[in-house]
Amino acid sequence: MSMTGLPVFDTTIQKTNLWLSELMEDMQWDNRQKAYHALRAVMHQLRDHLPPAEVMHLSSQLPMLVRGFFLEGWRMSAKPTRDHSAESFLAAVAEQFPKDAEVDAEGIVRAVFSLLADHVPGGEIEKIMAVLPKQLRQFWMESNLQT
Repeated sequence: MSMTGLPVFDTTIQKTNLWLSELMEDMQWDNRQKAYHALRAVMHQLRDHLPPAEVMHLSSQLPMLVRGFFLEGWRMSAKPTRDHSAESFLAAVAEQFPKDAEVDAEGIVRAVFSLLADHVPGGEIEKIMAVLPKQLRQFWMESNLQT
């Protein structure tokens, strides 16, 4: 039976829940809300470090619900973030977990990037890697995508 009565909504909810479940498993969490915050935080940081054209290309590969929170609050006219340091990227992710002083921001970033590599076609990941600042490429899992 359909959850919403609209197959397109049911599909995106199912895909998003799959992504969250995989992230929870990778991070060894039992908290879906925490997984959502982690996915959203990393996706926003990634978005803010990419040129607008690449943001749009990546968004077209995401489940509709994930695409919605990926693009939430984003302005196409905005320039990518200037500070490309790994430290600031990790700090911005960690800021989304103010009640969790021992948050593993690097582990979260690596897990989300791995999730993207598993679900987004390789060609798109290679494009992201090509335009992502060098300091941030280190967070992609060791694979044949590493440049």
